[in-house]
Amino acid sequence: MQRLGELIGDRVDDAHVSGAPAAVRVTGAYKNFGAVAAVAGVDLAIDEGEFFTMLGPSGSGKTTLLRIISGLEQPDRGSVELGGKDVTAQPPYARNVNTVFQDYALFPHMTVAQNVEYGLRVKRVSRTDRRQRAERALEMVRLADHGKRKPDELSGGQRQRVALARAIVNEPGVLLLDEPLGALDLKLRQQMQFELKRIQREVGITFVYVTHDQEEALTMSDRIAVFNNGRIEQVGTPLQVYERPATEFVAGFVGVSNLVELHGVPVMIRPEKIWFVPDGEPDPEGTRVEAGTIEETAYLGMVTRFLVALDTGDHMSVVRQNLHADEEGGGSDAVGRRVRVAFRNDQAYPIESAPTTGVGPDEQRGQK
Repeated sequence: MQRLGELIGDRVDDAHVSGAPAAVRVTGAYKNFGAVAAVAGVDLAIDEGEFFTMLGPSGSGKTTLLRIISGLEQPDRGSVELGGKDVTAQPPYARNVNTVFQDYALFPHMTVAQNVEYGLRVKRVSRTDRRQRAERALEMVRLADHGKRKPDELSGGQRQRVALARAIVNEPGVLLLDEPLGALDLKLRQQMQFELKRIQREVGITFVYVTHDQEEALTMSDRIAVFNNGRIEQVGTPLQVYERPATEFVAGFVGVSNLVELHGVPVMIRPEKIWFVPDGEPDPEGTRVEAGTIEETAYLGMVTRFLVALDTGDHMSVVRQNLHADEEGGGSDAVGRRVRVAFRNDQAYPIESAPTTGVGPDEQRGQK
């Protein structure tokens, strides 16, 4: 199969040339809706060919910033550059971007192939060329034999792939994806996460992805920007954001965290880094051990989660993998049991309790 990326030519091949301008650069962006500051001073630089995710809860500013990048919203202050060109004043149709939405926005009266070809037809691309490009795009999303079907004959996941094919066939410099998997069920959503990452890697287009789902962000992204209250609290790789959260908000929003105080310093420990010390065993070297009582348990299939009330007054979540079907201690009979929990000192990571005021492009690149 010929890769769709071959149609794009040098733009893909030169994506990571040293010194190339950022695919997307946002500088000093502000956007208010009445008294609400939706975006409150954001600086952001996204590299060519990167799968970049803007992660945050509802109302954190991530979708508003995506709309500013696309041109659907104008910033009150600040600028947007695409490939080194200032496009702040340009309308959406003049920007080299395409957007994929959660609701697919397919034309129900058209076939799958006609939906994919639509943008090319508007651009007056020849029939032969647009048909060939649509066929390659459908091959890329593994729907090569679905071109003659109508959207209502497809599953939700297939319709989302058609929407993706319709976007990438236009060969945009940047593809913007606004919660595109939100309407799918859990298993299909997980499958599509790997499909999206595969497609992005093969076509080489810069993806800017918006989601509130931490698992999606960790699974697919090269880097993640964590949004809160219209600002960016941290930018980093999935490993950096998960293992070394910059603020208390990031630690609590991305995954499950234990926030406790050790020697007067707030620290974060992930539940999977903690284990129970068997009765009679000495404290392991290089670890901190705390005594407490199990207050709650939750059997989650692969793991069991324990909530332990420490004698210090803190609470700690502990996750234990269920390696054996007949393993004891995972049910309600564990509630009230006295235990000792241990974690390595180097895995108790100090965090800031106050949020940052945004992350500039230079600081981001230092974290990459």
